[in-house]
Amino acid sequence: MTAPARTLGRAAFVTLLLTACLFGANHVAARLAFNNGLDVASAVTVRSLLTAAVVACIVWLQRVPHRVTPRQRGFLLLISLLVAVQSLCLYAAVARLPVALALLTFNTYPLWTAFFAWLLYRHRPERAVLLAMPVLLFGLALALDALGAASGLGAAGQWSRIGVGVAFALVAAAVFGAALALTQHEVAAIDGRLRTAVTMGLVGLLALVAVQLQGGFHLPQAAAGWWGLAGLTLFYGTAFTVMFTLLPKLGVVGSSPIMNVEPVAALVMAWALLGQTIAPVQVLGALIVVGAVMALGLRKR
Repeated sequence: MTAPARTLGRAAFVTLLLTACLFGANHVAARLAFNNGLDVASAVTVRSLLTAAVVACIVWLQRVPHRVTPRQRGFLLLISLLVAVQSLCLYAAVARLPVALALLTFNTYPLWTAFFAWLLYRHRPERAVLLAMPVLLFGLALALDALGAASGLGAAGQWSRIGVGVAFALVAAAVFGAALALTQHEVAAIDGRLRTAVTMGLVGLLALVAVQLQGGFHLPQAAAGWWGLAGLTLFYGTAFTVMFTLLPKLGVVGSSPIMNVEPVAALVMAWALLGQTIAPVQVLGALIVVGAVMALGLRKR
């Protein structure tokens, strides 16, 4: 009787690892598209609306209950607005920083989630979160080469180069943390598939408004950019579909700590496909950040 359980565990692990790699590949493909003329709002619009359409089909085929209270409806709109801001800011960071560094900075979102849970619901941060905070921030400082030692630019030169991208990634982490806190306390009772379909649909519509405000779609100007747009849409949509259909059947959830290997996967793919490299000390910082976030996810509650 133990063999099937081990097989299931291996299947779950491999699926989670694949999902994390798909999310990382989405950002690498996005950077390829941005390098060839695609703009952030257009990317978020295409990606979100197509993902929403796929998940909505799953909701319809699986006959997911549609009951939503007026309070939940209001919070879904607010959460969707926050996720739209997060999506735009994270892609803006990816367009300006090495992909892995943008994702590592974004990976501070567990700290923001704890902060907003305290601010909005007076939930005191767990001791593990407080202990992990300086470790995570130290690792992030190494990964970003905050003092400019690895780059040789000095602190001022390094931050003049990465400051805007880091700011976008931190805003993305903060608003995503707020969205997670609201999701956990206000709309957790809604089926994840329905919640994702609604949220992605609203994010796509909000991004479409941003597209119209900037004068229309700014699409890729070269074949590589179109491949990047197709890749980011395919990888993102596939990862979300797997997260909300296959993973629950394997007895795991999309928030598994294994998902936090995404920046490491992106680091390898960006090096192989985009030629992006970072110094060894920055790689050490990346591993510290990922390790700290995974430790938070693995802690006993």
